[in-house]
Amino acid sequence: MLTRSRGIKTVRRDEQLAHIIKEKNHKPMAGAGTQGKTTTTGMMIWTMQQLGIPVSYSVGTTLSFGPSGKFDAGSEYFIYECDEFDRNFLHFQPYLSLITSIDYDHPDTYASEQDYLQSFKQFGEQSQRLIAWKSAHSELFINHPDAWMLDETLSIRLAGEHNRHNGTLVLKALEKLSIDGDGLTALENFPGTDRRFEKLGNNLYSDYGHHPVEIAATLQLAHELSDHIVLVYQPHQNIRQHEINDQYTDQFELAEKVYWLPTYLSREDPNLAILSPEELTKNIMNTDSVRIADLNEELWSIIQQARDADKLVLCMGAGSIDGWLRQRLNQ
Repeated sequence: MLTRSRGIKTVRRDEQLAHIIKEKNHKPMAGAGTQGKTTTTGMMIWTMQQLGIPVSYSVGTTLSFGPSGKFDAGSEYFIYECDEFDRNFLHFQPYLSLITSIDYDHPDTYASEQDYLQSFKQFGEQSQRLIAWKSAHSELFINHPDAWMLDETLSIRLAGEHNRHNGTLVLKALEKLSIDGDGLTALENFPGTDRRFEKLGNNLYSDYGHHPVEIAATLQLAHELSDHIVLVYQPHQNIRQHEINDQYTDQFELAEKVYWLPTYLSREDPNLAILSPEELTKNIMNTDSVRIADLNEELWSIIQQARDADKLVLCMGAGSIDGWLRQRLNQ
């Protein structure tokens, strides 16, 4: 309000970023998709830096190897995470887009799955080049003049099938851009991003995932490290839970125990009844493994006991769970 009262123009973050990219005459490279865009963007930044290629970038988290954003005056490319929430990604006309996956999300922005898919179709049309995976939604890009549709994951020494999936996009991007160097070795040394299967302590990991597809992928990664997994899950947004409630089915089978927390509320429709943990877990196949829990001393004791028993504890959610964990660890 103060800026407007002084006659200073205000715009949304993505509009400003699009303006900067255009003003600096960078070639914009976008990481987009329902899941995996943060990690894929981080992988692209890391790999190009390791190959000695200067890049400017912006990503929606902190990175273990640098700040969340950087401008390099000598860079040709601007690599950025391009989020579909609030249709933000439609502000951009990427030189190259990497599309990780498309699964209906953000019902507070998109009234229907068709609306969501149409937005990705428009984003693809605004991209000069794109690389995406063959899927049920491949027809969105069927008429694109310069699209690579992938159907096979490359052999990459990274934990987690979804990480190998995202890494394949990065290596194919280097190929499409005719960038030389040992991109595979650089990629296999990727140190990761914060809140994406981030190790907080011995046998304790934090992950931002809050969609059934993300849950299944992250549990698959965890299972490559341990046969004994305890999952603590905090659903995100009641409005989202109304859309995905019937999708909670077989994603949890790799977890010995699932501790299900109340939904973290954010940007809610006050007319929607808040779904309880009992309602959200009614369709889960291994329902005997599910326990209803809260962020309290009892849960922390359960987590500590599981860690002491050499079980991998995975805490997932985009709400308050990560901050709660870090606070407990620092006490």
